[in-house]
Amino acid sequence: MRCAPFAAVMILTASLTAAQSGAAPATAGGPVFHQLVLFSLPPEFKSGNSVSERANGAFYSREYVPQGESLDHWTQMIELTATQDLATNPNATPRALVSRLAAGFRQHCPDTFASDELGPQSFSGFDGFAVIASCGHVQGNSDAYSETAIILALKGAKDYYAIQWARHGADSKRAPSLDTKYWTQQLHLMQPIRLCPIVAGEAAPFPSCRS
Repeated sequence: MRCAPFAAVMILTASLTAAQSGAAPATAGGPVFHQLVLFSLPPEFKSGNSVSERANGAFYSREYVPQGESLDHWTQMIELTATQDLATNPNATPRALVSRLAAGFRQHCPDTFASDELGPQSFSGFDGFAVIASCGHVQGNSDAYSETAIILALKGAKDYYAIQWARHGADSKRAPSLDTKYWTQQLHLMQPIRLCPIVAGEAAPFPSCRS
């Protein structure tokens, strides 16, 4: 199963080696629709280069996998997606978005699905909501495995953003027991997560969004 049975998301990670040496954490992101989106890359992702980036009308996605892995064969994936102008819909909420994404996840494993809410979140003054979604059994092209993800939805000024970090594990015929402490720590590894105004002509590393 690809990390994205979902509608739209963007994702970023920081190098453990750099952190241990005192260097600034690696970050990824940039302008997406109406805002600048930045966040840290977790240790397993040694490069800030995405392996896939797509834009299709009102939807945007960018995917990252650890070095040496691919979109077809990966143990972890971080995906950032965005839905343009969804925040202007009064009925849209961060909780509703992650619930919809988790429901899409569940379609791949209705008999071994588990989920848990980490609850409301806030980054750069923007409201969000986080959940854990997990499949005990997913049948891939040639093998079976489990898949668990932390999914964060953020309501931006005009757009909605979702960041998802998924991991593959051993196949199981039962719904997994979710480790909320572990996945809360994983969410912390992607911080700081920032939504900022786009400054015309500003290029990476986007200093206006660093303070």
